[in-house]
Amino acid sequence: MRSIKTLAEEIEDAGPAPRVRKPKPPRAWQRMLSGRRLDLLDPSPFDIEIEDIAHGLARVARWNGQTIGEHAFSVAQHSLVVEEIAAHIRPGLEPKWRLAALLHDASEYVIGDMISPFKSALGAGYKDFEARLEAAIHVRFQLPPKTPQTIKTLIKKADKACAFYEATQLAGFTRRESLQIFGAPPPGYDLIIEPQPAAIAQQRYLDRYRVLAEAVGILPGADAWHTE
Repeated sequence: MRSIKTLAEEIEDAGPAPRVRKPKPPRAWQRMLSGRRLDLLDPSPFDIEIEDIAHGLARVARWNGQTIGEHAFSVAQHSLVVEEIAAHIRPGLEPKWRLAALLHDASEYVIGDMISPFKSALGAGYKDFEARLEAAIHVRFQLPPKTPQTIKTLIKKADKACAFYEATQLAGFTRRESLQIFGAPPPGYDLIIEPQPAAIAQQRYLDRYRVLAEAVGILPGADAWHTE
């Protein structure tokens, strides 16, 4: 039987053990047109720009594009309507909460607009990912990471009202179907939807953001986020 000393000498003669290379983690960031690189699993507010959001949302179609008309009804245009409806439901709504309404689907500039049944099928993992991205967006634009429940409920009500109009006017739903799924829109508000080209929806979204940002006091303070 070999002694412990002999074994130690053999190990020493064999040299150092070969290094095992750890596999590189999969790339989880996306390069934006602004030049920012957004880590999708750990998003930083420093890598979020309103221009990227507006560009992306104007090119993401509601209803997976299954709508009538020459142009898709974009998430950017949807967001503009939701902000307007929220202010109609609650007159005197503070600018920061109107901004929250405008940004309520901002995460979709990265992850797209999945229909609600599919989101539910994906479960808690998707919801956690979406919540992290939403929190980073809110911090970037000087909103609370988590929206207060009363405001969240208001925005959801406005969101459903907009979906009612979209469903009946664009997506082929009957009024009865829309009422069953989304409920009735708020009294005193009516909407005729005209889907717009992406470039127009993008500019309208940016323009509305700038009005609300100035009212909230973000501009020109937003420049402080830039690190270049």
